[in-house]
Amino acid sequence: MLSLRGQGADGPFCCRRPLGQGATEYLVLLAIVLVVALVSVALLGFFPGMASDSREAQSKAYWQSAQPVAVVEAAAKYQSSDTHLYLHVENIGAYPVRVTKVLGNGQNISLYYSGSGNLNISDYYYLAPGEKAWFGNWNVFSGLGGVKGLVVRGSGNSATYYLYGASSLCTATGTPSNGVMVMKDFGFEYIEYIDNQPIIKREVGKPLVLKCI
Repeated sequence: MLSLRGQGADGPFCCRRPLGQGATEYLVLLAIVLVVALVSVALLGFFPGMASDSREAQSKAYWQSAQPVAVVEAAAKYQSSDTHLYLHVENIGAYPVRVTKVLGNGQNISLYYSGSGNLNISDYYYLAPGEKAWFGNWNVFSGLGGVKGLVVRGSGNSATYYLYGASSLCTATGTPSNGVMVMKDFGFEYIEYIDNQPIIKREVGKPLVLKCI
């Protein structure tokens, strides 16, 4: 005969947790998670270098995989009262593209500075799949083989090779690393050639964030 012994005070039912204990444990765990999150946020605010490093890492990862125009390398540097950009771009898409404009904060520029005048971006930046090109000024960034200058500035209206609208710029002095350059709504306007048919497109993504060198 099946014995029912043990189903009373000494059986499994004696091991049940009191009602509400599970909910209490859940609330305790949730409180611990919230405290850890608040401490992390506070630390990032207390150490601004940590916050800027994190933002720069996220921006770098995003733009290195952006399609079709990826930014595989980038830098910002203060010189002659301005913040100069170095951008090494690559077409990682499946079709040829012609970059026509650099975008930022709702504005755009279609020219770069060549050293002897302003030239159309579209005349130089035709990229087959896998092909690379760069923007930059060899008087600012050593190792470049010429001048294809871009300059970012704060409030104002974009013109020639000056892209206005940066919320943060490089400085002559300061910490960390002479500041951080931040350009919101950064991206490119380009023509994509699909089966030889030109299609004008825009690639606008996360802010470009660069610790100044």
